[in-house]
Formats: sequence, C-alpha cells, structure tokens
Amino acid sequence: MADRLVGAEVPSESLEARLGRFPVSRFMGSKRKLLGFIADVAGGLEFETALDAFSGGGYVSYLLKAMGKSVDSNDFLAYSYRITHALVENSHITLNSSDLEMLLEERDDTPTFVRDTFNGLYFTPDDNALLDRVWGNIRKLNDEYKESLAVASLCRAALKKQPRGVFTVTGLRYDDGRADLRMTMQEQFVRSVAEHNAAVFDNGKRGQAFCLDIRDIRRSGYDLVYIDTPYYSPHSDNDYVRRYHFVEGLATYWTATSIMEGTKTKRVAKRDTPFSSASRIYGALDATFAMFPGSILLVSYSSNSIPTKDEMVEMLQRHRTRVDVFEADHRYSFGTHAHKVGSNRNKVSEYLFLARP
Repeated sequence: MADRLVGAEVPSESLEARLGRFPVSRFMGSKRKLLGFIADVAGGLEFETALDAFSGGGYVSYLLKAMGKSVDSNDFLAYSYRITHALVENSHITLNSSDLEMLLEERDDTPTFVRDTFNGLYFTPDDNALLDRVWGNIRKLNDEYKESLAVASLCRAALKKQPRGVFTVTGLRYDDGRADLRMTMQEQFVRSVAEHNAAVFDNGKRGQAFCLDIRDIRRSGYDLVYIDTPYYSPHSDNDYVRRYHFVEGLATYWTATSIMEGTKTKRVAKRDTPFSSASRIYGALDATFAMFPGSILLVSYSSNSIPTKDEMVEMLQRHRTRVDVFEADHRYSFGTHAHKVGSNRNKVSEYLFLARP
C-alpha cells in the first residue's frame, strides 16, 4: 500500500499554496509564471470538465485540478505525459521508502543503454549509471502511477543536472553556476521523488492523461478546452524534441523512438507537427479550434508569434460567437521567444483568447 501524505486528499490549503507544491523544472514555453493570469480568467468561467490539449510541463493541467475541475491532459511527448499521469490523473498513489530503496538497488541485470550510448555527452559515468539502474528497476514497481512518478522524477533529475535544461550541446565542462550541478544524479532523483510525492493530491474528481497527437484526440464534450500549441516564431524554431530529446527518450528508455546515430547529440527523430511551419500553422490552429464544438476555448498565445493577435481573433470568430482577449506582459529566458538570451525580443505580451459559443 502506497504511503499517503498529509494533505493528499481534497486540499484545504489555498490555490497558491497547492500550486507551490508542483515540482519546478525548466521547460520551454512553461506557463508557471502565468498561472495567476490564467487562473484569474478561468476562475470567472462556469465549467466542471476541462481538457488541457497541449499539456507541456503540466502546470495548467495541475492548476485546473487544483481549482477542483475534472481534468484530462494530453501531449504527444512521452515526458509530458509522465508528468500529468503522475500528478493529474493520479490522485493518491505515492512512492514509499521501500519503493525508493528498490529503485536505487544495484542488480546484476541492470541495463547499460545510457552508459553505452551517451558516454561523455551530458553526464558523468556515475550519473549515467544511476539513470540505467533506476530504469532497470522501474518495471518492478508493478503500479502504473508509481512508474510514472519514478519516470517523471528521473527525467526531472536529468533536466536539473543539464546546464540550461536543454540537450542541444554536448560536453561536461559547461557550468551555468547553478547549485543543481553540484548534486549527483542520485541526489537529484531522491529529492525529485520527494517533491513529486508532495504534489500528489485528490480533488475528488476523475481525470485522465493521454499521450496523443492532437489530431488523434477522439473525445469531445468538454466544458472548457485549454489550448497552448507550440508557438511558431520567425525568431527561432519550436522543436521541443530537439531541445528535450534526452528526457523524451528517457521517458520510455528509448523503446518508443530511435536515435539518429549520425547526430552529435544522439537525438531522436523530430516529430511531425503542423504547428512548426508558417505554411501549416494557420490550418493546424483552425482545425484544432473546430475539434471541440460547444466547448469554451481558452487559448494561450504570444505577441511575437504567427498568426498575429488580430488573425487569431478572426480565426476564432469563425468557430465561436464571442471572443475576448486578455493580455499580460511576460519575459521568456530562452526558447522560441528569444533570438538570443538577453534580447529585448524575449519581452512579449502573452495573450489569452477566450472564445465562447
């Protein structure tokens, strides 16, 4: 029986305190600093069921759950799925001390894929061995939510140990000064497990996590659908797989994808998405808005992305009778919103389009 935490049932703490339990990690386009803005808009709406159609780092799914809603979460990245499966769909299962001890145990049959494939690229031999060792033991948990908690924790440990949290460069000498880089992978993993455990709670509603391309979603009828597609910008690409290929592979121990051996970073193949090109983005957004007739649409977008704000309003008006736009200033530190770190281009207006039937 899994250990239960104090506060793991319907929370009595404030929304802000509950959101503070969500494990923080660097993730391109993260809405962590915009949760108050999103909560202010969503809090004025009448809805009980919600879909977070592009869950990414999981922050908005977790916000909606903390607001007491029945939440389904979806993303085509396996890493994103593990987060929401562990912390949004899951309502009470945690990893106990015996589970953790078992996950860290050295065994004769421990796999060596990370050590063999990524030696010298991102982490020390000991850190690589820890990743192999934990994954070799994960299947012995015999519980899907425990597995996702362990995988999400392991992926977050790897992200915390990688300078800037992206895997587009190799080498062990780069140091951005963070205390996280002083910790071993095992120390990061143990801390991450504790933080994921502390984020598990039951809001009294049922939800589900999916790992699907948005074009393959078959459910509809949600009261509200939150849409935060990858932003297309002329300043940079929005290729999440290129930046996070290592944790995307780690989320399935590279069983769901293959490594491009000719690449220096040993990255996995880019996923096809219509949101990654100027020629397809308009049609992709229009098709997404059309998928959920009758649902309130809450759409996040950025002022330095394509389509423009006016084009987004015009597009949404083809599907809904009323469209309101809310705006907040925001600054991104890296990703699709900055030509370079420190550029004024990463200071943008973040839009929330509220489209109602």
